Amino acid sequence: MKVVLIVLCFLVSFSINAQAKVITSVNDARDVATYELDCSVKFQTLAKGLRYNITRHEFKGAEMKNSYRLLLVMDGFYSKTLNKEMTISAVLNDGTVLEARKIIEDDGFFDGACTLKIKDPQALLKANIDKVIVKADKDVVYTISSQSKAVFKKNLENIINAK
Repeated sequence: MKVVLIVLCFLVSFSINAQAKVITSVNDARDVATYELDCSVKFQTLAKGLRYNITRHEFKGAEMKNSYRLLLVMDGFYSKTLNKEMTISAVLNDGTVLEARKIIEDDGFFDGACTLKIKDPQALLKANIDKVIVKADKDVVYTISSQSKAVFKKNLENIINAK
């Protein structure tokens, strides 16, 4: 029983320590605040070979909404494709798909970075990202572990609640 308790405490502390700090900045005109995960030391990991950052832009004034972005970075992903664009999809467990099209660079290679717009951050907080699919010369599928899902949700919650 003691061993189980020690392991559980270790996992909880690891999960808490795996969260990123939120960095806040304000533009020179003081009308846009930006909240993002601190990636100055390292990016957060969503799956092996797939890192991420979450950014929220808060606009001054009631008529402007917050905008949320999920930056995905695929380590070592330099696929030569036959198409002029690629599709990167985050598939949620409720069937929702967050998708972005990436224009391929002039040399024909995808650099491995893509930004997905998060239209409803509360819905993303309730759902889980089950996998990320990169459609290239052959599809690459990143499956997200339950631990990574929990850390991602906590990081997203921290960005949503940042002031």
